[in-house]
Amino acid sequence: MRAAVMRDGRLEVDDVPDPVPGPGQLLVRTLACGICGSDLHTLHHADHMVEMASVAAGGDGFPGQPMRLDADVIMGHEFCGEVVDRGEHADQHAVGDLVVSVPITMDASGLHAIGYSNAYPGGYAELMVLSDVPLLTFTVPNGLDPELAALTEPMAVGHHAVERSWTTAADSAVVLGCGPVGLAIIAALRLKGVETIVAADFSPARRALATLQGATEVVDPRTEPAVEAWRRVDGRRRLIVFEAIGVPGILDQAMADAPRGSQILVAGVCMEPDRVRPMLGVVKELNIQFVFGYDPMEFAETLRRIAEGELDVAPLITGRVPIDGVPDAFEALADPEAHAKILVTPGR
Repeated sequence: MRAAVMRDGRLEVDDVPDPVPGPGQLLVRTLACGICGSDLHTLHHADHMVEMASVAAGGDGFPGQPMRLDADVIMGHEFCGEVVDRGEHADQHAVGDLVVSVPITMDASGLHAIGYSNAYPGGYAELMVLSDVPLLTFTVPNGLDPELAALTEPMAVGHHAVERSWTTAADSAVVLGCGPVGLAIIAALRLKGVETIVAADFSPARRALATLQGATEVVDPRTEPAVEAWRRVDGRRRLIVFEAIGVPGILDQAMADAPRGSQILVAGVCMEPDRVRPMLGVVKELNIQFVFGYDPMEFAETLRRIAEGELDVAPLITGRVPIDGVPDAFEALADPEAHAKILVTPGR
């Protein structure tokens, strides 16, 4: 099969052996797979990813076998596919079913993170192997377009962040960063009934997408800090600040800007060492909550929301490439004005 392979710190498009489903597994033909910012970072800083995964595994933070950098990795964890074959005892889904899955699969050796595994290819390949388990793999409902279904995974990240926060409809929110994670948070806040959602990003294109997803005020932080914009348009309700940028210095700045008694939700994945001033949090009695991923029920609920039209994810899709176009797509995503989410669409 054709695949975009991370090999020696580079992306190479190559022909690799087809995967074979084992007991309780499905062979799935990839229809659409989103390119995630985490994959961009992994390509250039894979050693950081492996190091952080190793540390987190001690606290149950990452599933399964660690990714080795001396062997091929086929990334891609935001996917939708069609079942084309089944292993023994795989009876939850039929050949021809369209499915999405939490990007984890299981075999006799344990758990594997699809897209960050040497053993199991992700969605930047023509074929994948998924576990035929009800709380991992879900049938796509309502005749939903596979391209829209593929956005279940990134939108579930935003749903989880909001659910882990204090947020109620009586609160207001500031979202720092309007990349895919920030946009998913904004959409989840809207569905939560939050009336004041201030979104901040340098990019006009991303600010426009934030408005489409439900932001009630968008600002360029070079012109007006996000919390100051919140004071201008609201300033009364309890504030929840969502950090969805993930670069050094942002968390400390959020702590400096946040009003006393606020909560800061950290959803941006900063892979580098960072510094904060704890006194800011102490004096203001801030609550800082870190979040990661989602649980299977949040994933399922996000799929339902997309299928029922509660989440309009179509505007987030700004490009499509075949597998041979994946390396160029990684380069194109460096420009926030050009793209939000590029889908890899093998054979479509």
